[in-house]
Amino acid sequence: MPQAITLDEAYATCRAIAKREAKNFYYAFVALPEARRNAICAIYAFMRMADDLSDDESVARDERRRKLEQWQRDWHRAAEGGATDDLVFVAVRDATKRFKIPLILLDELIEGTTSDLRADNAAGPDTYATFADLYQYCYLVASVVGLVCIRIFGYTDSAAEKLAEETGVAFQLTNILRDVAEDAERGRVYLPLEDLAAHNVALESVLHREKGSSPSTNERRLLGVIGKRAEAYYASADKLLPLIDRESRPALWVLVSIYHALLRRIEGADYDVFSRRASVPTVQKVGILSAGIARVAFARVFG
Repeated sequence: MPQAITLDEAYATCRAIAKREAKNFYYAFVALPEARRNAICAIYAFMRMADDLSDDESVARDERRRKLEQWQRDWHRAAEGGATDDLVFVAVRDATKRFKIPLILLDELIEGTTSDLRADNAAGPDTYATFADLYQYCYLVASVVGLVCIRIFGYTDSAAEKLAEETGVAFQLTNILRDVAEDAERGRVYLPLEDLAAHNVALESVLHREKGSSPSTNERRLLGVIGKRAEAYYASADKLLPLIDRESRPALWVLVSIYHALLRRIEGADYDVFSRRASVPTVQKVGILSAGIARVAFARVFG
């Protein structure tokens, strides 16, 4: 008979996935106490699995949706205590119980993953008519992650929930700005159509442009509007930080600092996200992480 999967094995698998794939997130994970770090890595691995199923463009959209639905059913059975040989499911099941994470949030994570597989957009580019529509997308793909994370970080004031939602929106708007060119190549434009119209930018000019070309004046102004919205939501991150358990604050601070640094690099390039992809240099990330670890030490000594 096969040996039972141990929690140590399950969490080790999730840590390996996070270390290999998480990039910006992993720098924040390092600043967490072990039990919380394990749980965050498990949630990340769960998200990664869902994203991989959703993003496999060698498979037709209908088939990807079918695979995701089956994967979600398998998860539900595992979450309810059913037998599973999926190491990520084993770790996530333990994390949700340990940190009292509502399972509905994980269903919303999966719903966010399937947002790019909507049947109504199967024949054309993925677009969002208004910022309110885009906000809902950001909620599903990023804010829900924040709502899961704060359960692991720990908090007592319910105000943290709305602030975590808005912090997630800040992160996702930053991602959208960074990935405009890459997303357009995949037939996805996350810049609201109402904003394109207001700045006299044609959808086709975003979808079909000369590779490596710089943005026009109107495009820079359009992207600047998204950047200003993101900056406004980063203010929520500043308010969220003191509401999180002291020992988890450094991890959140690292994560916010790296993402905000990415937005500032985009701003510093005058929103030229077409000719080059913005990123935070590793040396800067390490510097932020070092400051976060110093905050960990301070919290443990003086907390």
